[in-house]
Amino acid sequence: MSSREVIVLNVGGVRFVTRASTLQQFPESRLARMVNDDDREFKLVNGELFVDRDGALFSYIMDFLRTLQVSLPTDFSDYQRLHREAEFYGLYPLADLLSQEHLLKPRLEILEVRFSLQEMQTFFRIFGSCSTTIEALAEQITVFTGQQSGQGWNSPFPSQKPLVPLPLERPSHHDIVFLCGTEYSAGDHFMARYVSIKPDNRKLINGTNVLGLLFDTLLKDGFRLISTRTVTSEEKVECYTFERMKRAAGLAIMVNQTPGSSGVAQARRSQMQKGK
Repeated sequence: MSSREVIVLNVGGVRFVTRASTLQQFPESRLARMVNDDDREFKLVNGELFVDRDGALFSYIMDFLRTLQVSLPTDFSDYQRLHREAEFYGLYPLADLLSQEHLLKPRLEILEVRFSLQEMQTFFRIFGSCSTTIEALAEQITVFTGQQSGQGWNSPFPSQKPLVPLPLERPSHHDIVFLCGTEYSAGDHFMARYVSIKPDNRKLINGTNVLGLLFDTLLKDGFRLISTRTVTSEEKVECYTFERMKRAAGLAIMVNQTPGSSGVAQARRSQMQKGK
């Protein structure tokens, strides 16, 4: 086997085709010893190496060997079984990560949108339990301001004068505050605020239209609406609550080969994504 570049594994009836070098990522693992014909657990049958283990779980083992990252589906629950498989194959850095389920399990993320319609202006406040989501949303939302004359709120045309982008209000890392609509300034002029939400290029002035576009954006991003309530009927403040399961940050094993280490892999954990 040691002379082969491509190896076919049959794990519990599921076939995997991979390079020998992939199986040798961790030189002291059973998979590396298998490549060197040094593990009797793996039987050569019709040119394929057969091992009587769980083939579905081995797909995660192969993904780890190919990427050196642990990234599991949001609905994954077999941490103990996968941990047992990692130990069987001698992949102890992977087993160490799997023993810390809290690092790998997805987290429930809550996002709240407050919507208040007052005369010709609409106020928005977005609160999110995850600051990175709020940061990403803030990069998508732009408020433009400019003067227009005549019909104000009901005008279907944006101002003829150039629109100036305004920074969003950020009361904290978890909040975004902005408004759209018009307010009377002087004479026959109105100060108008338009909202654009990428990747949609429209500049919307009507608060209901902005709310609809914001909903579409959140739903496409994996959120689902779970509740609607009126906060204060006097001020007409509506609150919409969304939730989604946020995938855990990808974790990687860094393998360093050092002189005098006799080919033993030295591993350390590193978090690939930031999020709170």
